[in-house]
Amino acid sequence: MKELELKYGCNPNQKPARLFMADGGELPVEVLNGRPGYINFMDALNSWQLVRALSSATGRAAAASFKHVSPAGAAIARPLSEEDRRAFFVEDDELSPIATAYARARGADRLCSYGDWAALSEVCDASCARLLVPEVSDGVIAPGYTPEALEILRGKRKGGYNVVRIDPDYKPKPVEQRDIFGIRFEQGYNSLPITRECLENIVTANRALSEDAANDLLLALITLKYTQSNSVCYAEGGQTIGVGAGQQSRVHCTRLAGDKADNWHLRRHPKVLELKFDPALKRAERDNEVDRFIREELTESEKRDFLAGFSGVSLGSDAFFPFGDNIERAAMSGVKYVAQPGGSIRDDQVIETADRYGMVMCFTGIRLFHH
Repeated sequence: MKELELKYGCNPNQKPARLFMADGGELPVEVLNGRPGYINFMDALNSWQLVRALSSATGRAAAASFKHVSPAGAAIARPLSEEDRRAFFVEDDELSPIATAYARARGADRLCSYGDWAALSEVCDASCARLLVPEVSDGVIAPGYTPEALEILRGKRKGGYNVVRIDPDYKPKPVEQRDIFGIRFEQGYNSLPITRECLENIVTANRALSEDAANDLLLALITLKYTQSNSVCYAEGGQTIGVGAGQQSRVHCTRLAGDKADNWHLRRHPKVLELKFDPALKRAERDNEVDRFIREELTESEKRDFLAGFSGVSLGSDAFFPFGDNIERAAMSGVKYVAQPGGSIRDDQVIETADRYGMVMCFTGIRLFHH
């Protein structure tokens, strides 16, 4: 197919809207079910780039949960603990690797993932499709679907669930263009790979970077590459646990993402895990009740004491930290590992602050702005 007509653009008044290749070639995407819209495809194409890069960097299946062209969560395949299952509302006993990746991506921020677009680095199987069915989600993009998975997904949303297949071999041209206010912009496609080598320049006294922490830092950086800037990402255990996107001040990114990371941990508080729900209560309603309970029922001392037990969190930033206050806030959420470009005139102050908390900090030399 060379052109796909869309219902409308970002808003109903923005017509006409369509998807096509500037060179007149075939589209690398195929709609297998539903009728995805303009924003759906923006989420689909950005999220696909993320999971493809994440899978390539880690060698594991990867998934993402996108909302409004930024990830609410991203993760690599890793078995779920019983605690994870309860926090993520996962009831299936056996999950395939790609299913565990999506369960973690969706579980990174279940409130923000409401009505998400899912992206999978691997073929969607029945195990993953069954996870998608009970969630409020707009659609999914993957390099393929098993017949059973496709049949399951076609039954979602009264048959209207959006299912998109992308050619995994498709590579964009080295130069990309876009129009803003009738003026054409052109730049090179951001094909810069994020690999283990990006973490070699450790600038702190503590240089003990474990393999798991390195993977979490790579996860955070790759997530940031496809997050609206300014952005900061906290990661732990192979998944994001807090993404602060689109803030004008970097410390606000750090605070926002840190608050989300704290909330992710608090979902594992014994009182939260012991909550009993009416079986008729929908998942989104359960998420809202969990959020309310954490805000209103847990005391400040209960929250503080519980969060004090967490450390080993990784943090990535899409641009340098201008002041040590970002590190101060990160430390409050158990951050032990940091990756940022470096290059601030106050780098010495930032390094000194990280040393005070015994952190490992890498200067990547790579800025990851995305707009």
